[in-house]
Amino acid sequence: MANLTLLGSKTTNYDFKYNPDILEVFDNRHFENDYFVKFNCPEFTSLCPMTGQPDFATIYINYIPNLKMVESKSLKLYLFSFRNHGDFHENCVNVIMKDLIKIMEPRYIEVCGKFLPRGGISIDPYVNYGIPDTKYAEMAHYRLLHHDLNFEKVDNR
Repeated sequence: MANLTLLGSKTTNYDFKYNPDILEVFDNRHFENDYFVKFNCPEFTSLCPMTGQPDFATIYINYIPNLKMVESKSLKLYLFSFRNHGDFHENCVNVIMKDLIKIMEPRYIEVCGKFLPRGGISIDPYVNYGIPDTKYAEMAHYRLLHHDLNFEKVDNR
């Protein structure tokens, strides 16, 4: 855990530009087990790339760790770094997933964004990944096909 620099630090620096280098990992001490780690991030903010207006969302990150796990304070600061980042909702969730895959190499991961309505439409992108040619790839395929079969009632959230 010596490689963790943010957790327990007496000062916190918030990066206002997208920065995947903020992410830190630690060793999974239970790598022999399959288990889910879930993060609910209700204060995600990014900017519309066309208008510069803020977009607000809850980001859900679920993953089955392999050898490495993401440290939660670094994840919080990483997500904060999107605050002044202009991108479409769909791109945000894909970038988040790819950045987490790059540093953790999880067995399985899914990222879902529940964005507040803009112009009367809410957008809820979902992306997932499982290690190719494993049961996790099969799981990813199944979950992608079945992730949103029951439409939720959206009443201005």
